[in-house]
Amino acid sequence: MSRPPLHIGIVACSAEGAALCYRTICTEAPALMGAAHAHPEVSLHGLSLAEQMAPIYEGDWVAVAEMMLISARKLAAIGADVLICPDNTIHQALPYVLPKSPLPWLHIAEVVAAAASERGFQRIGLTGTRWLVESEVYPKTLEAAGLQWLRPPAPEREEMNRVIMDELVCGKLGPEQAATFQRVIEGLKREGCDAVVLGCTEIPLVISDANSALPTLDSTRLLARAALKHALKE
Repeated sequence: MSRPPLHIGIVACSAEGAALCYRTICTEAPALMGAAHAHPEVSLHGLSLAEQMAPIYEGDWVAVAEMMLISARKLAAIGADVLICPDNTIHQALPYVLPKSPLPWLHIAEVVAAAASERGFQRIGLTGTRWLVESEVYPKTLEAAGLQWLRPPAPEREEMNRVIMDELVCGKLGPEQAATFQRVIEGLKREGCDAVVLGCTEIPLVISDANSALPTLDSTRLLARAALKHALKE
């Protein structure tokens, strides 16, 4: 007899990315489960974004990890089986989270790297917040998968960061915001990239294959789909 789906716990950071992740799980599950409106049990917990940003600005990833663990423990207490975090930036804290976590996690960069390999890409451009793009979250994971990577120049990293933190996470989603990422992606294409990671979970709200100069690796939806498949796997 098949077991019931696992209970997915979402450790939220910013609202827009967490909402897209939750929505993707719930809307794509029926096709896999064979029943209208069906999806695994999903719970979400998130502390105030302001609380989380304070240690991020200071580069205190141990403190960020402790906040993630607050969510992890609360989700475990209500029955979650596996955890995901639809926020690329705070994956820098995950090495401090895992040894203390009550539950296993799916790693967003590992999910993206697997998708890039499956699709045959070789050189991956990085987009996202300044903290994420300048970190080793994606470089280390992509290299482990045998893939090359490229960061945009520093001025473009700053501009992406501004748009993400001042506009996207606040729900300002339109052509002006998309244009910033389109320019960055065009530059990555000129430098030989054959795909781009949408490495902030809000970027897929304004950029997709339809308006990108490069094929996109949508970290938000890829993570949601990986969690869904994991929850349904017998």
